[in-house]
Amino acid sequence: MTHKAMTYDVAATGERIELLLGALTDGGARTTAEELVREIVGLYGAGLERVMAIVTETGAAGTLRALVDDPLVSGLLVLHDLHPLTTAERVRAALDGHPHGRGAELLGVEDGVVRLRLEGACGCPSSRAAVTESIERAIARVAPEVTRVDVESAEARPLLQIGRRPL
Repeated sequence: MTHKAMTYDVAATGERIELLLGALTDGGARTTAEELVREIVGLYGAGLERVMAIVTETGAAGTLRALVDDPLVSGLLVLHDLHPLTTAERVRAALDGHPHGRGAELLGVEDGVVRLRLEGACGCPSSRAAVTESIERAIARVAPEVTRVDVESAEARPLLQIGRRPL
């Protein structure tokens, strides 16, 4: 079974809506369009809220998991502040599923900023930048509300110096 929704990008659609609204130069038309978008988003948000309540009330854990795991539905749940997982939980799940994420310690999420500590990443700047960028993309997919990812390196441990055995 194929659905157009499987490839629908919530973030790209949001950007396209913003672009279209920005293209309206007539103040009255822009105000009307913005109000129309607010009403439609509100209607769909109320519907999603009811769907989540029904799924939660009926104890349909498998259905809830499927909704949360679907990128389109998950994005809409975040948009309407209905996602059952916190931002930190979604970020941790993204890190757990990322090839370099296991070496990332989630230090916290506050005011849209994710703080991470990377361990075991290559010390060379280009490799570190690539790993950081890849992790940032993984976080953006599951937590579009995140505005910034701050990454710090784990303290480098001094190398054990081996010398000659004392006489």
